Amino acid sequence: MLMKMLSGKIALVTGGRGGIGRAIVNRFLKEGATVYAADLTPEGSLDSHKENGSIFIKLDVTSEKEVSTALSKIEKEEGKLDILVNAAGIEIEKTIEQTSLEEWNLSFAVNVTGTFLTSKHSLPLMRKAAKNKVSTSIINFGSYDGFIADPGLAAYCATKGAVHALTRAMACDHGPEGIRVNAVCPGYVDTPMLQSFFNGEGSGGQGQNIEKLKEAVRDVHVIKTYGTPDDIANLVNWLASDEARYASGQLWILDGGLSAQVQQMKL
Repeated sequence: MLMKMLSGKIALVTGGRGGIGRAIVNRFLKEGATVYAADLTPEGSLDSHKENGSIFIKLDVTSEKEVSTALSKIEKEEGKLDILVNAAGIEIEKTIEQTSLEEWNLSFAVNVTGTFLTSKHSLPLMRKAAKNKVSTSIINFGSYDGFIADPGLAAYCATKGAVHALTRAMACDHGPEGIRVNAVCPGYVDTPMLQSFFNGEGSGGQGQNIEKLKEAVRDVHVIKTYGTPDDIANLVNWLASDEARYASGQLWILDGGLSAQVQQMKL
């Protein structure tokens, strides 16, 4: 019988009811972890909820009070935390000229401050796990848009660049404590966020034929398709596991070869 990769580990996944977040939660459960799925609602962005064995926590990652309460619950029930995945995020499809200050601040509040808050309040619980010489892991969510840029995603690109820098800093600060920190940087992934992009008025649809747009997005990739949430969950699962004990401070691009090309399609 094969040993499950995350047996005995306790995990917290923010955005755990979204497209990528839910796939990560499901993979962690399959690998034997106890998983807390944190999100604004049990349904999340998929507008559906099928019980999968995870423990739901209602959480607004921009609220320090709610983050602190969530981690206190995990401390009371589990006494430690081995894995934190900061998958909660939003995307606003506008140039900086079109972006209001409120929208700019909201983007940073969710994508950057949310990552900061959950990481900060998770560290004491992760140190408890690391004391037993267990490799603990924080996995942030950057984007290939933190390296290069799609048009009409100014605030989103800025937040992902910030997450990349924060990831490196956290890895340097907390590596000596046995806490590894990495960022997964997806390209186009078939999620509600991507469907919104296809249908949106920003850098997405703009009145074009949506099916032709989807085909164009697939064709621009080296492997001629965009990703699925399970593709991302596979990498996250490895980074969360003890197999990745030597992996820290890195930005793992998972984009089907999209950013390896010289020419990029402009949507």
